[in-house]
Amino acid sequence: MNLSLPLNFFAKTVNCQNKLEPKVIAEIKELLQVPRRVVIFTHVNPDGDAMGSLMGLYHFLKKLGHEVTAVTPNEFPFFLTWLSGTDNVKVFTKQPTEITGKIAEADIIFCVDFNDLRRLKEAEKYVTASKAIKILIDHHPYPTPSFDYYIHRINASAAAELVYDFIRALGYQSAIDTVIAECIYAGIMSDTNSFNYNITDSSTFRKVADLLEFGLDHNRIFGLLYDNYSYNRMRLMGYCLNQKMVLLPQLHVGYLWLTQDEMNAYNFQIGDSEGFVNLPLSIRGIYISALLTEKDKYVRISCRSKGEFPVNRLCAEHFEGGGHKNAAGGEIHLPIQQALVHFEKIMEEYRDEIHRLYPNG
Repeated sequence: MNLSLPLNFFAKTVNCQNKLEPKVIAEIKELLQVPRRVVIFTHVNPDGDAMGSLMGLYHFLKKLGHEVTAVTPNEFPFFLTWLSGTDNVKVFTKQPTEITGKIAEADIIFCVDFNDLRRLKEAEKYVTASKAIKILIDHHPYPTPSFDYYIHRINASAAAELVYDFIRALGYQSAIDTVIAECIYAGIMSDTNSFNYNITDSSTFRKVADLLEFGLDHNRIFGLLYDNYSYNRMRLMGYCLNQKMVLLPQLHVGYLWLTQDEMNAYNFQIGDSEGFVNLPLSIRGIYISALLTEKDKYVRISCRSKGEFPVNRLCAEHFEGGGHKNAAGGEIHLPIQQALVHFEKIMEEYRDEIHRLYPNG
């Protein structure tokens, strides 16, 4: 099976692969000249880039004098609560009435680190119905035509990098302080796996160097992102590695899987499986990895790859999802055991393509 899909493979998308246009920036800057009621959303199951982008933009817009509400569709991981201002974040699953009121009153809605309003889950219908101006800040390919303005570049290392670019393009770099710099830096560090993924280029490092000038403590941020997990999370990781890893060496695939009962046994909290999907990639000869976790009515799948295999298109075609070339996710609407069989069957269909992309094994 060939993964070289046409540009219009993703239905109802817009072709704006690189947009930070002067006209767009000028119009948004004009909108921000007077105090506005602003709501900022990030995606369901927010990660480090989602929260870094959310909070960096939140603090920036507050400094400009706007009334700002930061929202996540569901709870965010405990290990990200150190980001300044997260105690002010509204969680839709906990405060739906208050947040729907904010959406109804909003003049502007920013959406960061996602490109499809379906990633808002229960909040989607309220944002869709809102008459507010909707502004996307994101780096995922193929955004949907749901927004009025697009701050979008797929070769950005993280949405947080685009928040930084956005602030600079508006001419407000002087508004950046240590708090905003920390949020942006955390987002970039998180989405690049500490500057390890190949999307990171020289421009990313130059921007990070600029951020360091604001006095942030990069060693502290690294520790808070990567050395701030719970004891139960470490035990769960050990269990996964010992009992729940499956290798398909002939396909260069490795995956982990967890049931709800297993997660409950380790007192699972949101974010506890962060990074698990990358573990099989540390094995020689494994270039594609996945983590399948059982939810109430579906199985969530996260995929990663090294090199040229595009897991975003794999997830879009088979798992109702999408993402980046080397990092993507989706859903399988089957019981967990059937989902595992389905995943292996799908990967077998790509045997020839995988061998073509990884000829040296």
